[in-house]
Amino acid sequence: MHAFLAGVRDGSVPADSLDRWLAQDYLFAQALVRAQSRIAAGAPFVDVGLLAGGVVATVGELGGFEEVAARRGLALDDAVHPTNRAYCDFLLALTYSAYPAQITAIWALERTYLEGWEGARPGAQPYREFVERWTTDEFRSYVGDLQAAVDRQLEASVGDQARAAEDAFVWVTPPCRRRWAAPGIKTGTTRRPVDGHQPRSAIKPRGL
Repeated sequence: MHAFLAGVRDGSVPADSLDRWLAQDYLFAQALVRAQSRIAAGAPFVDVGLLAGGVVATVGELGGFEEVAARRGLALDDAVHPTNRAYCDFLLALTYSAYPAQITAIWALERTYLEGWEGARPGAQPYREFVERWTTDEFRSYVGDLQAAVDRQLEASVGDQARAAEDAFVWVTPPCRRRWAAPGIKTGTTRRPVDGHQPRSAIKPRGL
């Protein structure tokens, strides 16, 4: 587990480190809303509602960030950290990819986020509110629906599209671990599976 999440779980993470992470995640969530909106517009109709629902939920989360920031006296107009910038740039580039890679990347992002916060449960006070916010049944259900969408796409993907989907999954996962980093917090590498299930993108897409 990343040291940041371990600190959230046992209460050892400094409050200012959490604040810096919150400011960066707010910027990332803005980029995710923009990218996912574009992806939803060109998605197969069967997935439009799922992706649009994710956009609406993330917009709601932005409001939650703003409420927390006001309560904690936190400025959300921080400069984008280089690691976060790489992730935001990846999201923009993703909007020009084929749909199998797009949905695989969105699923991998959300799954890793869920995994990270679940590993921090139940969370020490005063950080428990964040753990509870990002480990809800609704969020787990959304990740499961994304996973099903990925599997549908990869059943029909071969050649370049299958390779692009696998590349998206591989690119997302290690940087997602680095996204937990805040100044003074060292990076860890441990991950947990969600229900022990790996979609086809995490193994080997058909046609490779």
